[in-house]
Parts: sequence; C-alpha cells; structure tokens
Amino acid sequence: MTVVVVTGGTRGIGAGLVRSFADRGCSVVYCGRSAAPASDERLLAVQADVVDRADVRRVWDEAVAAFGRVDIWINNAGVTTARRPLWDLPPDQLDTVVDVNLRGLAHACAVVLGAMRAQGHGALWNMEGFGSGNQKAPGLAGYGMTKRAVTYLTDALAKELGKDSPVTVAHLSPGMVVTDLLSHDYSPDELARVKKVFNILADTVETVTPWLAERVLAGVPNGGRVAWLTTPKAFGRFATAPFRKRDLFA
Repeated sequence: MTVVVVTGGTRGIGAGLVRSFADRGCSVVYCGRSAAPASDERLLAVQADVVDRADVRRVWDEAVAAFGRVDIWINNAGVTTARRPLWDLPPDQLDTVVDVNLRGLAHACAVVLGAMRAQGHGALWNMEGFGSGNQKAPGLAGYGMTKRAVTYLTDALAKELGKDSPVTVAHLSPGMVVTDLLSHDYSPDELARVKKVFNILADTVETVTPWLAERVLAGVPNGGRVAWLTTPKAFGRFATAPFRKRDLFA
C-alpha cells in the first residue's frame, strides 16, 4: 500500500488530493494548522505549521510510526496575499506568503529529501502555481515570485539528487482550479469580469485532483512535471469557448 503525505490537506486542492489518494487505496497523512482528526483508519491528520521545520519532521515521524514509511510527499500548503501592488501590500502579508510558500516549502524539502535518502526511496512533489511559468499579473507579485522560486528550487534539487537517485523530486501543476485561493480578494465587479476567463480555463477540485493523483502514483523521472493545464489545452479551450457553456460558479 502506497503511503502519501499531503501538506495543506484540509481544504481546496489539498483536501481533494487526500480524497483521491484514499480512493485509490493509499494510506494518506495530511497536515494543516487546524487539522481535525480523521475518521478513516487509512487517514492520519496531523496539526502542523509547515513554516516550522520541527513540525515538518514531526509529520514525517508520525507518518512512519503509523504506516512504516513515506513513499510520496506532496508540498501543497500555500497562501496568497491581497491583490494589491507590492508597495500597498501590508508587510505581514508579504512575510506570510514568503514564509509559507517558499521558506516552509524549502524546509520541508530539506527534511523530506534527507529522510527519503535515509530510507532508500521516495518521491517529493512541489506544487506550482501562478508565476511558476513566468506569468505576471497586477496584484500578484508577492505570490507569483514565490511560485517562480518553487520551480527553480525543484529543478535545483533534481540536479542535486542526480539522474540515478532512488529519491526523486518533481513539479505538480494543477492549473487553474476553483478554490477560495483563486477568487480571493476580488471585488464583485472584478470577479464578474475575470469569471469569463475562469470559466474557460479553470476546473473544479473534483475534476483535477483524481487526475493528478493517478499521474503522481504512476510517477515521473527525477525533475519531471505533471501538468493539468498545458499550453495546447489552454489554446484549445479558448478556440472552442464560443461553443461551450460553462459556469463553474453556479
């Protein structure tokens, strides 16, 4: 039985991944700052803050104590900021997005890759997002810079591990998914405008996460990527948009 850990697994894409892996017979450990106890014996919830390296180590240790090992670890935990120019962004929001999305993820990578190398196998996946592909938009400089850095870090770690390593690191790109993170901090008028694009390009958690789980379980080479919304798919959706009726917010 495959043992999977999902950080930020209490809501959104993380919660969808927990369900999807469990549906495929995996034992799943998930964490969050307010993780409630799990009811299924194959699930283990751990209250933890990924910014704290000791908390990350505790998640690993509890997973191993419960299930004997960790085969797959997904660094999914992430936050965003208010949609404001950087000079108008409250300093605490900038600190939080850098702490969770980058510093916390880097600490987790250090803990997990060290532990996986010690156990002799494992696959670490880092969650990409807006900015990973060098996208830019007003009001998303803080969030986007962290996701761009996550992509660099993942590539750098793959180089450090080397091509013949039994431990791998890879990119996981969910595309545009309808969660509170996607629609965060839009005014009603702004949201009405961007919904047109969202209804073309976005998908629901229930659509995306089972597909992601299947590809993660299948695995990719060290440094590889699993991406839901590829460039050809995006172009195809825009081309067929006049003939498709979608309302993901109904």
